[in-house]
Amino acid sequence: MHSVVVHGHFYQPPRENPWRDAVDVEPGAAPFHDWNVRITHECYGPVSAARLLDAAGHVAGRVNLFEWMSFDIGPTLMRWLERHAVDVTQAIVSADRASARRLDGHGNALAMPYHHVILPLASRRDKVREVRWGLADFRARYHRDPEGLWLPEAAVDEETLVVLAEQGVRFTVLSPHQVRNPPDDGRPLRFDAGGGRQVALFVYDADLASGVAFGDLLHDGDLLARRLMPLVEEIPEARVPSSLTSLATDGETFGHHRKFGEMALARAIALLRAHRSVAVENYAAVLARMEPRHDVDLVSPSSWSCPHGVERWRSDCGCGATGRTSQAWRGPLRSALEWLAGELDARLGAEASSLFRDAEQAVDAFGGVAAGLERTYAAFVAGHLRAGADAHRAARVLDGVAARLAMFSSCAWFFDDVAGHETALMLRLAAYALDCAQAPMLEPELLDRLSRAHSNYPAAGTAADVYHRVASHPQLA
Repeated sequence: MHSVVVHGHFYQPPRENPWRDAVDVEPGAAPFHDWNVRITHECYGPVSAARLLDAAGHVAGRVNLFEWMSFDIGPTLMRWLERHAVDVTQAIVSADRASARRLDGHGNALAMPYHHVILPLASRRDKVREVRWGLADFRARYHRDPEGLWLPEAAVDEETLVVLAEQGVRFTVLSPHQVRNPPDDGRPLRFDAGGGRQVALFVYDADLASGVAFGDLLHDGDLLARRLMPLVEEIPEARVPSSLTSLATDGETFGHHRKFGEMALARAIALLRAHRSVAVENYAAVLARMEPRHDVDLVSPSSWSCPHGVERWRSDCGCGATGRTSQAWRGPLRSALEWLAGELDARLGAEASSLFRDAEQAVDAFGGVAAGLERTYAAFVAGHLRAGADAHRAARVLDGVAARLAMFSSCAWFFDDVAGHETALMLRLAAYALDCAQAPMLEPELLDRLSRAHSNYPAAGTAADVYHRVASHPQLA
């Protein structure tokens, strides 16, 4: 039996105005209110009920693709979906349960760190906190322990893998250029994390992933099926079957980036399911019977979207959405936010110690309610408070910690300019973290540092100007 795994990484940055906990109008998403609404209409909804065409091109039914593909969904996106797209949220959770029933308890959903941060650039404490929060959020939503965890941008280094192993994560997924010894049969590699712990590393097929994201593989579901597994041996492009064929790509590829892409995937999966020697599975089910045989030779640090390691999130490496602008602003932006993080950690940490019986334990455990599960929020804060401590102030401190972590979400550096929408979202979180910390005295120094990050467009100014615009917006007061 040949295994096929298709993985979709579904993620959106935290778009909510943190002062109002609601998404402002995003003009670029017109005619929709904001990008979350638009992408739900174009992708998340269609993927949960994809139209399935028969050989004659007629709609033969609908299929919940989340039941047949491996997937992870960022906690910040799941938080929004739970509030604004209840039917989609229910379809996602139901699909994970259905896949677990079909695959001996191995559900399709993978966890993710709570925020989409580049873990190799984070401190060890932040790595641990992001992973713990992500695992807690997963358990709250799917009501089971996750087996695997998707790394944002597949960004990895050895310390990150050690943290995963310590937190009980069994596997993650990388691209071929992130290992020096990619397997030729799809079998996972092994990372020795010490202390008798290990992490399995699945390596996806880069050619397939590129063909789906940028090529013609989503033009025709039959073609995609043949590439995933040669169903007809006479087809010239058919490849010799291996133990596992897998591809991983942004989940938004299906319907948002590539219109009707979910229909091509639905057709391909239907063909694969009908083939007697093919099993459409997930990584956890494959790992249950296909243990790693060889140790990984890891490229560290590395990521799936930057051939320069993780430079896309801290330097002018040339990677960008268009490649036609300078990214000299990336270094000063990261330096400014890292300075701010150090200052916030000192202030929020000291205040947390005065408010909570065990501040580290309270903050680490906050991931279980950070997604806005209001039914447990107040009880959580009360359960960790020192006698007589101010519960309202304690909640604000925890919100400040969450915003300080979130401001490092990868979107701030990924695109072409510091004045872009995604960078503005993260600078707004930085402003909110300062507000929660009650530390306005830090703002002048922060602005001075941000002023060194210049936009490619003179009219847009610097990161300091962007900060002024988002921190003083009348809707934020």
